[in-house]
Amino acid sequence: MKKTFTVFVLMASLSMFSILFAGEIYVSPRGNDKNAGTKEAPYLTLNHALKQAREWRRLNAPEVAGGISIRLEDGIYVQSAPLFIRPEDSGRPDSPTLISAVENAHPLISGGVAVTEWKRGSEEPRIARELRSKVWVAKAPLVGNRMVETRQMWVNGNKARRASQFPDGMMERMIDFNPEEQTITIPTHQIEKLQNAGQLEMIVHQRWAIAILRVKSIDVRGEQSVVCFHQPESHLEFAHPWPQPVIGEEKGNSSFCLTNALELLDQPGEWFQEYPSGTIYYYPRSGEDMETAEVIIPVLETLMIADGTLERPIRHIHLEGITFAHTSWMRPSYQGHVTLQGGFPLLDAYKLHEPGLPEKAELENQAWITRPETAIRVRGAEYFTFNRCTFQHLASTGLDYEWAVSSSGVENCVFSDVGGTGILVGAFPDGGFETHVPFIPLDQRDLCTDITIKNNLITDVTNEDWGCVGIGAGYVSGIDISHNEVCHLNYSGICVGWGWTSLQSGMKNNRIEANYVHHFARRLYDAGGLYTLSSQPGSVMRNNRIEHLEEAPYATNDRAFYIYLDEATDGYTIENNWCPAERFDSNRPGNRNVWRKNGPQVADEIKNSAGRMK
Repeated sequence: MKKTFTVFVLMASLSMFSILFAGEIYVSPRGNDKNAGTKEAPYLTLNHALKQAREWRRLNAPEVAGGISIRLEDGIYVQSAPLFIRPEDSGRPDSPTLISAVENAHPLISGGVAVTEWKRGSEEPRIARELRSKVWVAKAPLVGNRMVETRQMWVNGNKARRASQFPDGMMERMIDFNPEEQTITIPTHQIEKLQNAGQLEMIVHQRWAIAILRVKSIDVRGEQSVVCFHQPESHLEFAHPWPQPVIGEEKGNSSFCLTNALELLDQPGEWFQEYPSGTIYYYPRSGEDMETAEVIIPVLETLMIADGTLERPIRHIHLEGITFAHTSWMRPSYQGHVTLQGGFPLLDAYKLHEPGLPEKAELENQAWITRPETAIRVRGAEYFTFNRCTFQHLASTGLDYEWAVSSSGVENCVFSDVGGTGILVGAFPDGGFETHVPFIPLDQRDLCTDITIKNNLITDVTNEDWGCVGIGAGYVSGIDISHNEVCHLNYSGICVGWGWTSLQSGMKNNRIEANYVHHFARRLYDAGGLYTLSSQPGSVMRNNRIEHLEEAPYATNDRAFYIYLDEATDGYTIENNWCPAERFDSNRPGNRNVWRKNGPQVADEIKNSAGRMK
């Protein structure tokens, strides 16, 4: 705890006294990389400013004394490649590197490109005749001599919706799910015109996750139609047992929605991109003038990579007052998207005919995962912090402290309009590491430790992959998640732990305190406002406020809770958490959890103190 406190004292000091930094470098969208990098003659790119700071440090120049401050002036900084921060950029305790906005400026680092020259009207026969004059058409821009493919588009800062079968939030119950034939049977009505839609996708609602499946064929059989899918997602969807859609559950069958066909473009705010021409079709919302509208599509999936090692970590880098925006997420277009939980895509998974692993005798399935794409990736770092930054219009994970990050944190930031998880922290072993095997690294520095996530607003995340979460932490130690507001989520709010195991790993001493979680489980279930997995000795969950648990309209049962200790959770003290009812659950928990005074009887003083500090 002492190390974490030091981190944020340092962050506050940087914010208040950055004027005292010896070396100052200025960057402006109106600058030039041939300039001197001064306030009067700023550089054009942040890359060039980082290189200048790196050279000062390499040569131990006088500008290094007291620290280096890279100041970003107001405007948009369009990236053609991810920013690359490396060990050579490291500062020292007495000479950190601060990358920040100049006073009253709002610099925005963007991975997007503008779509221009919109023309009204289309004679495309797949569009309903009465709508053809209302649809606007443009060509996708070229970047690097290639047409930009995209699954995301923003019009005047508002995310447009890919053409869909139903209005936002609506789905339809499937009729059958057949793993042996790898088919899903759905009602025929409304889909006759979609048999030849070559880019059609199906979003499948399956308990605590979704699948995005590229449609290969539709066989119409009267009032029912049988749908087949492309590989590799077809194999994954029908082979993995957890989660799968269900048929005949207490509240009905699992649901689906068809998307991404020009024939489905029928609601204001919807759009479609034709492949391979790249033509973009858009049905404007009321009040949008496409002759003057700012239309952005993303080019990059990642805006920044900070990549250190155990031997040479990146140290003492601090970012403040910067907005990160406009990233892409293209995985579903190339290989579909089938996940295990929390937005982690499956590489392979299947049911075991004879249960059991050495680490877990009763295990009846195996799964191997990969990590979701992310806008900001940090690996191998110490004292790497974000303060008063904004993460918005991002298609997958917002910020990921992925591996071997310590004494770092995120404070006073805003995450909004994020397609996946807002903040992801720690190991979720991927690749060839089976996900139910406890992660016990030979070098404990591999774990993310002493990370503080404090006083942030995380809202309208999980809006593309509904199974992601507000804040997700895997194998972590000493994480402090406190005084955040986490809201308007399709699944769970704050999740800590991974592995589904009672065996000891490096997870311990984690703290979830004084957060305000509300309006969650809007679409999926088996969810928790606060959710944990596996053994985490010495951990606490206290003084939180959890409310507005939504009743997901297409859930097949009522498994959603204010606090959910999922499989093998152990070592937690759960106390003084306010929620309007004692709607809690545990799944095979350990015997070292302690519950004290949780529910509506918790004092108003605790309830009203939860969430962001003013």
